[in-house]
Amino acid sequence: MVVDQTEVTFTSDGLELAGHLRVPPDAPGPLPGLVFTGPLTGVKEQVTGRYAEALADAGYVTLAFDHRGFGASDGNPRQHEDPAGKLNDLRDALSWLAAHPAVDADRLGCVGICLGGGYGLRFAAFDPRVRALVTVAGGYNDPHAMRAGMGADSYRGVLAEQMAVAARQHATGEVEYMAAVSDDDTPALMGGAEPFAYYGTERSSSPGWENRITRTSLYSLLTADLAVGADFISPTPWLMVHGGADDYCSPAGAEATFARAGEPKEAVWLDTTNHIDLYDVSTYVDPAVAAAEAWLRRWL
Repeated sequence: MVVDQTEVTFTSDGLELAGHLRVPPDAPGPLPGLVFTGPLTGVKEQVTGRYAEALADAGYVTLAFDHRGFGASDGNPRQHEDPAGKLNDLRDALSWLAAHPAVDADRLGCVGICLGGGYGLRFAAFDPRVRALVTVAGGYNDPHAMRAGMGADSYRGVLAEQMAVAARQHATGEVEYMAAVSDDDTPALMGGAEPFAYYGTERSSSPGWENRITRTSLYSLLTADLAVGADFISPTPWLMVHGGADDYCSPAGAEATFARAGEPKEAVWLDTTNHIDLYDVSTYVDPAVAAAEAWLRRWL
């Protein structure tokens, strides 16, 4: 099936957000609809776009969009990780999609990849309109786990550093930025060769992506509780797809978050070599999509 994508816009908290809508052709009637949310700094032409295209080919109406402050969407400061804002974006994306004439508003789902897995979990847990959830290589941020992993003193120290940045920005009126990825000594929020191999090369080239992020985005990542969604996701069906090798979204953390959730749920573990295998490597993306499609067909 060949599914065309259409550029669309919708509003959230007065901001205009840009998306790609994919509607399978010649559908016999309204179809189930899916909203997508993806990796930190990611835009709709990258990871979410790949999964949205694949699931549209499988017969779903899909909406991949740029969160506020990123890509072609409105919002300031630019390139800032805003957990509350992202959750509102998902709420309003789902409202917009549910009202589309090609969509059956009683069959709505959410697909989250990487950090979007955590946002998808938190969002779906508290929005009963979501009838099925799929997360892939999810980052289920949990302040308790962050503090335990860093050590209490180190965690507290980084929070203090972040508040110093916030105070400086308040005094100067200037937003401070750092690189999102780097392959040299330049400080970057997503350090290491692996993120650069995806974002810093032609592999993920997109006119909407920028290699920068606000310095205070780290505070958002350290304090946002996305894993709490696991405590509330039931009775919404949750499929978790995760790689066995992942240095950026811990398999142990994913397993611990999944264990907190009630039924119905299912975990699919893939024999990955790294985190970004599940971004665009067909060997891993294809079985992830197949598992997602089977889960969504079962519940939507």
